[in-house]
Amino acid sequence: MMVRLGNTQIGLFRYLGLWGGVVLVFAVQGFMQDVMNGSTVWSIFDYLRWSMIEWYTWAALTPLVFQLATRYPIQPPVRLRGLGIQLLASLGVTMLVILIGAFVSTAFEPSSFAEQVKLFVGQHFATDLLAYWLVFAIQQAMQFHAEKTRREIEASQMATELAQSRLRALKSQLQPHFLFNTLHAIATLLDEDTLSAEDMLLRLSELLRAFLEDYDGQEVSLRRELVLLDLYLGIQRIRFKDRLTTRIYVAPDTLDCAVPSLILQPIVENAIAHGISKRVGVDCIEIESRREGDTLCIDVRNHNSKLEAGPASGSGHGIGLSNTELRLRELYGEVAQVSLGMIWPEGVICRLRLPFRDIDELDDAPEVASL
Repeated sequence: MMVRLGNTQIGLFRYLGLWGGVVLVFAVQGFMQDVMNGSTVWSIFDYLRWSMIEWYTWAALTPLVFQLATRYPIQPPVRLRGLGIQLLASLGVTMLVILIGAFVSTAFEPSSFAEQVKLFVGQHFATDLLAYWLVFAIQQAMQFHAEKTRREIEASQMATELAQSRLRALKSQLQPHFLFNTLHAIATLLDEDTLSAEDMLLRLSELLRAFLEDYDGQEVSLRRELVLLDLYLGIQRIRFKDRLTTRIYVAPDTLDCAVPSLILQPIVENAIAHGISKRVGVDCIEIESRREGDTLCIDVRNHNSKLEAGPASGSGHGIGLSNTELRLRELYGEVAQVSLGMIWPEGVICRLRLPFRDIDELDDAPEVASL
């Protein structure tokens, strides 16, 4: 059996046990008071009986006090109506406790009901009135705590939903941006090399299918991310032919590490857009992954671009880098970092630093090989 106190339920025996502790405390207090005052000392069972009559009456009426407190709370700003109702309720419940206690005591005492009422009013009125307000305060505290917990949960859920919405928006920007650039490259090749353009279309369809299969996920293994990247690099190698080479250096213990999905493709696209697409000559794109303590380090290098000096250098590298920074901030906070730097004798390196954490996923993708 359960006792309901507002929105809280408590087992009957536990509830009676808690009030039993109150009974015992006041029985001992009554006994010690008579001993110290030199009054008549009664049997310990008499003190227990008197205490039980009073406090188990309160145990029976406490759910009523919780209902009154729930219906007529006193909350800022304090309104006279709510305060007045609670004052009247406290007096009414206190008198009800006294009347019930006097009625039950009549069965054990030689005095009449009226005499017991006078005795209870004289001895217990102030205590019972304070007991009402104590129970009321407990109910208000429990309700405040429950409301605070509910708001914290709602705030946490809203923050999570907002973060997920931001991540989905950031991620959704990548596919149209990449698709536009790739289709533009295919259109350029149609007049120059029809077979290569058809090959790019086939690879593009494979890549888009892989994108759509994992569109809702925010993290994948580095192994899967590199397979997707290999599809993209295949398109770019067809586009630039022997002008572009790619190399991937992967530490085996990093293959199952979690990375944001589609985190490398926009960075590589950015390197190509600001390198070989704008500059004559050949270029080499290198991707390297390694573990340093609790950090996954991923470097993307190209050898045919320059990093402009000054504050505009970061913003000048387009949607790829800015999108990457925003996604990492949403997913990992300040733990993750992305930065650009120059490499000798010429080229740019993009450094990603992520928390090292394995991800469990069913992955049928082939092993990644150096290209």
